[in-house]
Amino acid sequence: MRSRTIKRWSQVHTWTSLICTVFLLLLALTGLPLIFHHELEHALGEAPELREMPADTPHLSLQQLVEAAERERPHEVVQYIGYDDEDSNGVVFIMAATAGTEPNSSHTFMLDARTGEAIDMPAANGGVLMFILRLHVDMFAGLPGKLLLAFMGLLFVIACVSGAVLYSPFMRRLDFATVRRDKSSRTRWLDLHNLIGIVTLTWAVVVGTTGVISACADILISAWRNDALSALVEPYRNAPPLTERASANNLLAIAKQATPGMQPDFIAFPGTRFSSEHHYGVFMKGSTHLTSHLLTTILIDARTLEVTAVAQRPWYMDALSLSSPLHFGDYGGRPMQILWAVLDVLTIIVLLSGLYLWWVKRYGSAARANAVEVRA
Repeated sequence: MRSRTIKRWSQVHTWTSLICTVFLLLLALTGLPLIFHHELEHALGEAPELREMPADTPHLSLQQLVEAAERERPHEVVQYIGYDDEDSNGVVFIMAATAGTEPNSSHTFMLDARTGEAIDMPAANGGVLMFILRLHVDMFAGLPGKLLLAFMGLLFVIACVSGAVLYSPFMRRLDFATVRRDKSSRTRWLDLHNLIGIVTLTWAVVVGTTGVISACADILISAWRNDALSALVEPYRNAPPLTERASANNLLAIAKQATPGMQPDFIAFPGTRFSSEHHYGVFMKGSTHLTSHLLTTILIDARTLEVTAVAQRPWYMDALSLSSPLHFGDYGGRPMQILWAVLDVLTIIVLLSGLYLWWVKRYGSAARANAVEVRA
């Protein structure tokens, strides 16, 4: 019975690994540079550069910045305004032909908050890093690509769990970290595969799980819009279309008053995925590594600037917000980035060695059998 159970787990491990290996190699290889995306943006010249100005140079009002953005791209509308954690003098604008345009068709740029000067952001609009990110996120296939990668990530997690189940009986007669150097090449690679796999197991499961969650972002956002956001804007269901929008000047002051001690993360303009047809959505964050990824939604009537809702987002949206930085190792600074990179490289070795072991077992045996037959 025990041997039959082990055989079943072995089959689960083999086939889940084989099915997802090519996709996981793509994700591991593209994920490696993305761990250092901030550093690479500067190295590749894709990071926005603000002019040196006196530290006490005043900022333009938010409405002035909105008007500057509209002058920069006169045939588009503002979808989102984001705030740069590294430099408060830079304000990120995302604009598109319509408020509801999907993200990959939008244009992202930065405005100098002191002058209203537009600064291009190549990394957000088709630079080398954006190309790598699109490969990593959806393989340039949109939602179907994301869902396929989510499924592959799920298979990877199952492969990790089944590998852990098999590790105990495999190592029953061997000391931990044993690599039998006096055995065949296949045996040595098997020992290395198992050793690296068990050492990186926890990291692999965490990164695989957060990757699955991130890949389902579109579905989770849609669920949030149809559930939580829909309930918040229910009183506006039969309201006439918005024909006139109030100035954006006081949005941040209103949001800060509603959420003392919090800082703005981004503003969603009316008609976008994170607002409604009648509201600005201001998303506020905390000041610690953890709370800076947990957002509070403030809905502000776009005509009267009245706060109509202050709400924590549901657990699945918090899981989505926390998944991306954990997936790329953005929580602990440079030491965590280096650790994530090392573990990523080790995972690539595990994937390649697993493929090699399967190939040798399947085709090496057939080759040896043919050789014996020929000699006979």
